[in-house]
Amino acid sequence: MEASVILPILKKKLAFLSGGKDRRSGLILTIPLCLEQTNMDELSVTLDYLLSIPSDKCKARGFTVIVDGRKSQWNVVKTVVLMLQNVVPAEVSLVCVVKPDEFWDKKVTHFCFWKEKDRLGFEVILVSANKLTRYIEPCQLTEDFGGSLTYDHMDWLNKRLVFEKFTKESTSLLDELALINNGSDKGNQQEKERSVDLNFLPSVDPETVLQTGHELLSELQQRRFNGSDGGVSWSPMDDELLAQPQVMKLLDSLREQYTRYQEVCRQRSKRTQLEEIQQKVMQVVNWLEGPGSEQLRAQWGIGDSIRASQALQQKHEEIESQHSEWFAVYVELNQQIAALLNAGDEEDLVELKSLQQQLSDVCYRQASQLEFRQNLLQAALEFHGVAQDLSQQLDGLLGMLCVDVAPADGASIQQTLKLLEEKLKSVDVGLQGLREKGQGLLDQISNQASWAYGKDVTIENKENVDHIQGVMEDMQLRKQRCEDMVDVRRLKMLQMVQLFKCEEDAAQAVEWLSELLDALLKTHIRLGDDTQETKVLLEKHRKFVDVAQSTYDYGRQLLQATVVLCQSLRCTSRSSGDTLPRLNRVWKQFTIASEERVHRLEMAIAFHSNAEKILQDCPDEPEALNDEDQFDEIEAVGKSLLDRLTVPVVYPDGTEQYFGSPSDMASTAEHIRDRMKLVSLKRQQLRHPEMVSTES
Repeated sequence: MEASVILPILKKKLAFLSGGKDRRSGLILTIPLCLEQTNMDELSVTLDYLLSIPSDKCKARGFTVIVDGRKSQWNVVKTVVLMLQNVVPAEVSLVCVVKPDEFWDKKVTHFCFWKEKDRLGFEVILVSANKLTRYIEPCQLTEDFGGSLTYDHMDWLNKRLVFEKFTKESTSLLDELALINNGSDKGNQQEKERSVDLNFLPSVDPETVLQTGHELLSELQQRRFNGSDGGVSWSPMDDELLAQPQVMKLLDSLREQYTRYQEVCRQRSKRTQLEEIQQKVMQVVNWLEGPGSEQLRAQWGIGDSIRASQALQQKHEEIESQHSEWFAVYVELNQQIAALLNAGDEEDLVELKSLQQQLSDVCYRQASQLEFRQNLLQAALEFHGVAQDLSQQLDGLLGMLCVDVAPADGASIQQTLKLLEEKLKSVDVGLQGLREKGQGLLDQISNQASWAYGKDVTIENKENVDHIQGVMEDMQLRKQRCEDMVDVRRLKMLQMVQLFKCEEDAAQAVEWLSELLDALLKTHIRLGDDTQETKVLLEKHRKFVDVAQSTYDYGRQLLQATVVLCQSLRCTSRSSGDTLPRLNRVWKQFTIASEERVHRLEMAIAFHSNAEKILQDCPDEPEALNDEDQFDEIEAVGKSLLDRLTVPVVYPDGTEQYFGSPSDMASTAEHIRDRMKLVSLKRQQLRHPEMVSTES
């Protein structure tokens, strides 16, 4: 019977064990009767419960029952005493009926308990409250009977409820833990799992039960040493002394079973964790080797342009994103496995290492495939980028070559030719870069079979290889065509440079010839003071004419070269309509002026030669001195020379040009006149020698 079942009855305090003892060390059972009618059934239940608490040894010493009838009627007291015969006849040794100060009526005398002793099985005495100390020590009596023993019924009842609850829960918990622990020790794995699965979780929390037991034991032990509120020391109740070892025994058993249970839970948790890890590892492995690998197998192309490669890269990034989620699971699982390896048992090491190795192999292999695919797509993107740049360079070069060259001068042609060479060099560099990128991409594609999981990728690789080689060959052909066109354009531009150079040099020859003509007219004006000087001037003039002739011939050759170059270039030149007429005109003017210069110098030589013959005193040739014709000739030549100095040079176009300035001509004419005067004076001397003697 549990106190919680009859709690309302126990709260009525129909009977109680105060913890006091009689002189025989028997327990004192107190039945306090009240004015109200006592329910005998409830009293019987209360007595049954109270008498079930003491141990058999304690019961063997007998009970002293105090029936407090001071507030009750005699017939109730008698009924209670008689009821004791049926409830506890063997355990009751003495019944003390506490009578009121005013004794009951005479009916009492008609019932003598001492005469019924043999029938009742115990002795019954009537005693007043102040006489109880004759049979029981005051320290074993409660305050109701003038004793000093403290008893709090509700406190006892609460402790009893706690004790019984602890006993019930701990006993049930011990059975459950024993079932779990014993089930975990069975050799048959199937029975082990079935037994543990059925009763794996206890109905109550072991920690809570243990805490309740420790608190209960602590409180029971404290009552042994602590006094009541009044400070009077007292011994604990017998049921409390009995409860302490029972609680300790239960606590010891609980701790033992709970320790085993914790180990079972730890092993079960480890096994569960290991199974969960195995399940997750297989999920990762199955996905990576299944859908993950299939995604990579489906992505074999490299694209045929930058846009196509970028689209494939974006698709690959989506695949990588899906793989990243599983790789995150791999990292978590790897950490869990590492933790279990550090704290695991020897029996789990092999399995854990096997799982770790399997997971790592699959993940690293898949990560390598992803990285290989990413590198391949990046290489393809770079290849197509270089191909596109090279294609644009070739288009620009071709566009430049398709435009007809119409430069203004040789410098612009040189600049255009330099730009053309730079573009061609840039194309060479770009084509070399394309070959390097293409070869690197081909090398990567050749390694693709190493992670194809047995799939034949020959067809796919052939398409990629053909595409790469086709792009490189196409760029090579386009570059070759551009090189051929550049060679033609280079030759044409070099011819144009030569044409411009010839035209420039021809124009320069015209300028030089014009400068020679100008020098002839402005500086070649002296006719010499004597025959010797005039002959020197004539010789210099002839050399001067030779220089002019060379200049003219050089210009003619240049103009002839321009005609040939124009015919080769199929273009017109300004030389035939401008430079050549100018050259011929200047040369004609120079020829006329030069001939005039020669005539004058020759006339001057003749004049000076004849004059010098006349003026020189030559006794060996007296006949010459008498030749009048010579004097006439000298005079005629001198006059002709003077007249010629005043006549301008007339060009074919009707223009006129004088030699030197008028002052220069006047100085030359004055010199000739002076020589003519000397000749005239010589003539007079020869005619009239006497005039000379008179004058002398």
